[in-house]
Amino acid sequence: MEAHSNQFSRRGFVKSVAAGTALSSGIAPSPIFGQSGDPASQSRVLTSSQPVDVRRYPIYRAEGTHRELGRQHGEQAKEHILAHLDLLRVKTKLSDEKLKSRAMQFQPLFKKYCPHLIDEIKGLGEGCGISYAEALATNIRGGLNSTMDGACTTYAISGRGTVDGEILSGQNADISLTEIDLAYVLHLKPKNKPQILIWTFGGMIGYHGMNSSGIGAFANALGGGPGPKYGMTHYPAKRLILECSNLDEVEQVTKRVPLASNGNYMLNDRKKILNIEWTTDGPKRIIDEGRGFLAHTNHFVCSEYATPENYARSLKDSFPRLERMNQLIQSRFGKLGVKDLKSFLKDSDNSPHGICRSDVKNSSITTASIISEPAKRQMHVAVGYEQGTPFELYQMDD
Repeated sequence: MEAHSNQFSRRGFVKSVAAGTALSSGIAPSPIFGQSGDPASQSRVLTSSQPVDVRRYPIYRAEGTHRELGRQHGEQAKEHILAHLDLLRVKTKLSDEKLKSRAMQFQPLFKKYCPHLIDEIKGLGEGCGISYAEALATNIRGGLNSTMDGACTTYAISGRGTVDGEILSGQNADISLTEIDLAYVLHLKPKNKPQILIWTFGGMIGYHGMNSSGIGAFANALGGGPGPKYGMTHYPAKRLILECSNLDEVEQVTKRVPLASNGNYMLNDRKKILNIEWTTDGPKRIIDEGRGFLAHTNHFVCSEYATPENYARSLKDSFPRLERMNQLIQSRFGKLGVKDLKSFLKDSDNSPHGICRSDVKNSSITTASIISEPAKRQMHVAVGYEQGTPFELYQMDD
């Protein structure tokens, strides 16, 4: 397959995004890669330039110590990371020095709550050829200027609801279409810890996915709630969750680590499902109350924050999306399989603001649909909002 012919520089792409021109026809039509001298990056076929019926995210694999994981990740995802940094500079309107300075303000939190990840992020910078502060910035993202983006619909279904008796969990990731060409699947094999399989982008070492112990961790934005505080950003927090072996350990992470902003976490281990609305004031548990499944969108459900004031600050389509996802899961409960979830995540009811968000003029579009099968150590991922994109199977080692 040949690379798309309409090429321009990575930096030029990012400037066009800032001007609002690059995504006017939907999927980004032009590469953000190719500026470096790496021959491999010059010939890489972009996700957005692939035909819809074969479009898939690349997978990168790393193994070893945290420093080695970071280096291997940085080497393979170099162009994704450099493009992400360019995009961060445009979105935050920060100079290089200011961006690095803002990122380093989070260093004390990393030292206190996840010092081992500092070594991995240093390795990421070494592999990519950027400074530690720049590598750290890719794992701070919205925390650089206290902004949040994205929508997302998450779900977790207990074994009682599935055809094979095993848990299914996942989400639609709704962010900017720009991220399609920044994104990839990352398979990590750290020493003496569970394997990790995530859909991520631009150097982030923690995002949506699962581990080999059966933990699933998926997330969506929340409207309203407690205000921002000095705390950990979501990406290292997600990575800490994916280092756990069961939900009891996960809950300890949510109680121990303070967050900079609110977010919802759809969680599972091999036996149980759980939802946590993790706020800057701490975690709020939401259980399935005997239904056998959980679904969540972008408004608070816990009694403390499920208020008219917070609803007014939530995405308007959050409410019908949640209702629709609940309906779809209930309609097949007890017989649910991967094929059903593939259909649900591409559901066009209330289009373009449905479960599969397809309004290309909006900043939060479905960029990935994800189904995890913890018992089988595998994850199915489809690119974007278009109906014809296939679900690719990604697997961890047995």
